[in-house]
Amino acid sequence: MERIVVVGGGYAGFTAARELEKRLRRELRRGEVELVLVDPRPYMTYQPFLPEVVAGSVEARHAAVAHRSHLHRTRLVDGTVERVDHARRVVVVRPRSGEPYDLAYDTVVVTAGAVTRVFPVPGVAEHAIGMKHVEEAVAIRDRLLTSFDRAASLPAGAERERLLTVTFVGGGFSGVEGFAELLSLAHDLTRVYPEIDPAELRFHLVERNARILPEVTERPGRWVVRELERRGAHVHLEAGLVSAEGGVVTLSTGESFATGLLVWTAGNAANPVVATHTDLPVDARGYLVTRPDLRVGTVDDTVPDAWAAGDGAAVPDLAVPRPGALTVPNAQHAVRQGRRLARNLVAARRGRPTRPYVHGSLGVVATLGLGSGVFEYRRLVVRGRLAWLMHRGYHVLAIPTWERTARVVAVWATGALFGRDVVSLAAVQHPREAFVAAAPTPRATTARSAERPAEEDTPTPAEPVPAPEPVRAA
Repeated sequence: MERIVVVGGGYAGFTAARELEKRLRRELRRGEVELVLVDPRPYMTYQPFLPEVVAGSVEARHAAVAHRSHLHRTRLVDGTVERVDHARRVVVVRPRSGEPYDLAYDTVVVTAGAVTRVFPVPGVAEHAIGMKHVEEAVAIRDRLLTSFDRAASLPAGAERERLLTVTFVGGGFSGVEGFAELLSLAHDLTRVYPEIDPAELRFHLVERNARILPEVTERPGRWVVRELERRGAHVHLEAGLVSAEGGVVTLSTGESFATGLLVWTAGNAANPVVATHTDLPVDARGYLVTRPDLRVGTVDDTVPDAWAAGDGAAVPDLAVPRPGALTVPNAQHAVRQGRRLARNLVAARRGRPTRPYVHGSLGVVATLGLGSGVFEYRRLVVRGRLAWLMHRGYHVLAIPTWERTARVVAVWATGALFGRDVVSLAAVQHPREAFVAAAPTPRATTARSAERPAEEDTPTPAEPVPAPEPVRAA
């Protein structure tokens, strides 16, 4: 049996596996081909919805697409790929429990994606939260709600100010959207927290470069800064994070302040599995060298039986008239690359010609909180509520499966009728805390035994139990 192993179940991997199931339906049914997907998470995260998960506008589970609900002919392996050894045609898989093992393959599809790029800034590893996974988005929202609960019962002072201070590091799309959505949520929360004045909120966006949102042109980028500052935010441009030790943010400009929530969104880095744990060719940044048809290698030197797509692959961007241009790492490209990869893989298997991946940008759109956004396509720039509606319209159609589309629309509809849900479930992160607090400790049990009177230790004879009366027939 021929085995195709897909490494990673994100945008590209999930889409490629679904398309391969369709294209290889007969081979899979006959047992001629086995399709295997390896991923430590049982779902695909639709990252463009994470800012709305942060704001509570989208239910966390609805931003994730379960593999088992939509991949019916794929064997799912719950584990992490530690190495891709193409010379031996094996991937080394580390399961959640047990020792690592070799999983052999005939063809490998590497769609491991990218990871959060973290710099060695003191205090970041101890205090910061990323925003690349659903769990992180939920934790950010719960942290803000918990801070409001605590601050509402405190008098004015340093601790109250710290709890109401939020800092985002990184002014790319992920950082700006998450920052703006959380700022919008915080202002809405002041309506149900009369103890907190909106003027007490301290929201800081830190960006090392001279502008935010490098994906848009300079003019819309300046408008976004003005819009955020109009809503009370502090945007620090050309400022780097020097330290976050003790929860105190220190910037390269000399500014320093305590923060109750620190979110790190300073870009992506190559997945270590791709960058350093494979014998497949990688470029200087650690991304897989990929041909236009998504085979691994170059036009002159192709690696047989190896394919790649998504954020961890250096895919040539043929839609850009610039030599050496690569596709940007976003969902728009990853989903389409996964589909094209599957079609090309099946075509190569059947001796047919492959087609290069070509996709012109549909523009860029960002949400800036409830009712505000920005959209740019070439010279067309749309701002405000219309751009926000365009953002929602595009992504609700782009998220895989109509089932997820229906669930997201339903949550938006209930939110429009009843407003935001402001319940914090931070305790979910420590589910045994209440149980452990209620359970008696060994020391307390020993103390109670020592305090018991001596006569209680002497067993008393059991009293005779009266025999039951006979049952009379009716």
